[in-house]
Amino acid sequence: MVREASKETIPLMRPYKMGQLELSHRVVLAPLTRCRSYGNLPQPHVAVYYSQRAIRGGLLISEATDVSPTAQGYQDSPGIWTQEQVEAWKPIVDAVHRKGAFFFCQIWHVGRVSTNEMQPDGQAPISSTDKQITSDVGTGMAYSKPRPLWTEEIPGIVDDFRCAARNAIEVGFDGVEIHGAHGYLLEQFMKDGTNDRDDEYGGSLENRCRFAVEVIDAVVREVGAHRVGVRLSPFADFVECADSDPVALADYMVRQLNMHEGLLYCHMVEPRMSNVDNRIPHRLLTFRKAFNGTFIAAGGYDREEGNKVVGDGYTDLVAYGRLFLANPDLPRRFEVDASLNKYDRSTFITRDPIVGYTDYPFLEDDHNDHSTIHA
Repeated sequence: MVREASKETIPLMRPYKMGQLELSHRVVLAPLTRCRSYGNLPQPHVAVYYSQRAIRGGLLISEATDVSPTAQGYQDSPGIWTQEQVEAWKPIVDAVHRKGAFFFCQIWHVGRVSTNEMQPDGQAPISSTDKQITSDVGTGMAYSKPRPLWTEEIPGIVDDFRCAARNAIEVGFDGVEIHGAHGYLLEQFMKDGTNDRDDEYGGSLENRCRFAVEVIDAVVREVGAHRVGVRLSPFADFVECADSDPVALADYMVRQLNMHEGLLYCHMVEPRMSNVDNRIPHRLLTFRKAFNGTFIAAGGYDREEGNKVVGDGYTDLVAYGRLFLANPDLPRRFEVDASLNKYDRSTFITRDPIVGYTDYPFLEDDHNDHSTIHA
């Protein structure tokens, strides 16, 4: 059902200039792990999925993409460390660009969120620590015991991120998002709940953030600050990765991002919503005010909340995950205040190339053209 659209442009549909990129609206496709890249190679159906969600002037952020063989923690997550992977990504990025959208590649290393079976030669996953994640964290996986990275190994991992960023630009991505969130390797170093090191990468807040800062510095040097965004989740405790002072952590990291003039965006995740009243805590304003570039907020937003936070100046852009997954034409639906498809959680992470992936329907009244937003 499509309700009569308001004559006034809603905040989410207002154009926005992000660095050199002219966005037609404020609705961002959040990075979503989908596990359909068989053998770590993006497939043709991945091009269908992203191009379905591409609209002229829109911003899409790819699923988290492995920077090296040790970065993998999920079967069939895509990689971007080999030339074969680079070539496999090119038609996908081209498909998105043909629709007039901008596309960023999120690069990650899962660290201890992995198993020996996922690692080269069955080795232990690498991390800041040897603390093992307990199996009961809602993912259904039994994680292996990690080993702490030796100090002298860390520059090699930093270089993996740098090379992945270079490869992403070679592919044709408009930029990269460094995944410093959700309990993965960079956050394992940043948070005091998972960093028990006694070298220069442990102890103080500055030391714990050193690895992440070195990755950001290396990627910026390689591809330019205007092509770099960073995702942070200081308040999250996903896969048992928590910090005793998330406000101090977020403040420090935002100030580090500001050290790079023109760094494109900071993408931050709201504290976890309460299951009781489903209210978003809205605790990111301090960091939005402190950051010099574009600020993207994520975390359970719907159309009403998204319009409110953009209209109030709480954030510049809003990233949508589950709603964009289930509604490939989400900006259009928001614009005309249409009803939304319901997402099927059971098909979020499967190997099927169609079901729960490219089979969500578009609005019936707009099935012939998904390339433009209509006034």
